[in-house]
Amino acid sequence: MAASAAGAASGQFLTRLIDPNQSKCSSSSQTLRFFRRRYQPCIMSMNGCKGSDQAGLFPVETIETRSLSPVPSPALAMDSLKAAIYQLKLEPPASASGIIRLQVPIQQQIDAIDWLHTQNNVLLSRCFFSGRSDSSDVFHSVDRNGNGNGSPKGANSLLSVAGVGSAVFFRRMDPFSYSDWKSIRRFLSDTSPLIRAYGGIRFDARSNMSSEWERFGSFYFMVPQVELDELEGNSMLATTVAWDESLSLPWEMAIDALQATMRQMMQLSSFVVNMRNERPKTFVVSKTDVPSKKYWELAVNRALQQIDRSNSELTKVVLARSSRVVTANDIAPTTWLTCLQVGKDKDNAYQFCLQPPNAPAFIGNTPEQLFHRKCLCVSSEALAGTRARGGSTAQDLQVELDLLSSPKDHLEFTIVRESIRKKLEAVCSGVTVEPKKVIKKLRRVQHLYAQLTGRLKCEDDEFDILASLHPTPAVCGSPREEARVFIAENEVFDRGMYAGPVGWFGGGESEFAVGIRSALVEKGLGALMYAGTGIVKGSNPSLEWDELELKISQFTKLLKLEVPQRETLMT
Repeated sequence: MAASAAGAASGQFLTRLIDPNQSKCSSSSQTLRFFRRRYQPCIMSMNGCKGSDQAGLFPVETIETRSLSPVPSPALAMDSLKAAIYQLKLEPPASASGIIRLQVPIQQQIDAIDWLHTQNNVLLSRCFFSGRSDSSDVFHSVDRNGNGNGSPKGANSLLSVAGVGSAVFFRRMDPFSYSDWKSIRRFLSDTSPLIRAYGGIRFDARSNMSSEWERFGSFYFMVPQVELDELEGNSMLATTVAWDESLSLPWEMAIDALQATMRQMMQLSSFVVNMRNERPKTFVVSKTDVPSKKYWELAVNRALQQIDRSNSELTKVVLARSSRVVTANDIAPTTWLTCLQVGKDKDNAYQFCLQPPNAPAFIGNTPEQLFHRKCLCVSSEALAGTRARGGSTAQDLQVELDLLSSPKDHLEFTIVRESIRKKLEAVCSGVTVEPKKVIKKLRRVQHLYAQLTGRLKCEDDEFDILASLHPTPAVCGSPREEARVFIAENEVFDRGMYAGPVGWFGGGESEFAVGIRSALVEKGLGALMYAGTGIVKGSNPSLEWDELELKISQFTKLLKLEVPQRETLMT
């Protein structure tokens, strides 16, 4: 009875059925395209104010970061920021548009996800991003005194960022375009490197959108109003105010909106709880896979038939699955994230959370980098082939050797690596691949891996890198267009931002991961967990299903989401 009721409630969240003959996410003619059309910016709202057609033509007039004196606690940091905002209100800038960041170093290390957890009841947009320690110098360039000037001298690593509220956000239903990118870039500058826009882009912006993804739009980016930066050994609390009269958000409205957000958060400023040892005591009431195993095998066999056809160019297609779990107790998105971090591959994976106002939270723990840009230098990665870790050192080595010698996995990996190399060569000079093929070991799984680097000809090529790399063969297939059409015709759920770009744009650098190993979490409705696997010649439907189970195990195992014995017997 309980399982039945919970399953009925979950119907609000899952809009696709198992039967592949139901309506598809998109027709075969619908494909993902990034449009490079100049000077037609996204219809951008700043705290709900509509944008104008000319907003993307020019940078905002003022971009500035102001650092305040260090304090010993987050409560004192909030007091310091509150006073600085009041003073700023008394002495407003003369410019008609701008963005100003106020930041206060805190003389203790505060976990950004713990801080974000205290904001669970604040009905504002939220974001979280944690970089990998092995992903170049992406999350670095923070002076120990908190100046945020990007100086490498005395640099202190920025480990993760949590944000609440949006000083400015960017969202549209149309595909992400060059002018949308320009609209974001006009609020960014390399002189204020910690003013960043965090967000994500749909896997396929031309596919039909399910209700659970509507508030994300085709893309959603936000510059946080209030932000906690977790550093090595200390922290930094910051507020950002953005205004633009051409976007119907004058200075007075923007500063009032910031003060309103600060008032919501003041009572929570000194209440930061360490969640590391907290595990939710719950169990799974129900679990539903879309597609079911039966229809999954049919879809894989259709893919293999297509690959084997003499007149088909398709060599690989990535098919995915959505697994809906309903738990006995409601689990906050930040709790899911914390559990991922407790048993996580912290040094080898990105953690992220993106939640527009009144929307589910898109969270993930992904090992895959899409690209990292620092000035004109760009790096990307090829990741393919999956095996579980061995139970002992000897077993783990044997699994590694099997993966390295597998013809099927070598083919899948080579397709991914060579596709990324060709795309980088189209916009970069001096592309190198090193290492060419090694094993990347994570806590539960291991993959084939290569790193690629190049140099952009100009900074505007960043948009072309994003547009050309996404979607990679690792999450779509090869050739890309043929694989995308097959996915559109055969997948019966909306991927949304699963397998799409997730990350941030900054003035001097940007970084995006691929939104895999991810889930959509909504209060009271459990979670939709996503996983995919590459289908190439020689793939076995049953083994590919087992790989999907392995990939979502980071959620189910870490949360100890186990169906009680009596529920198992009943089903």
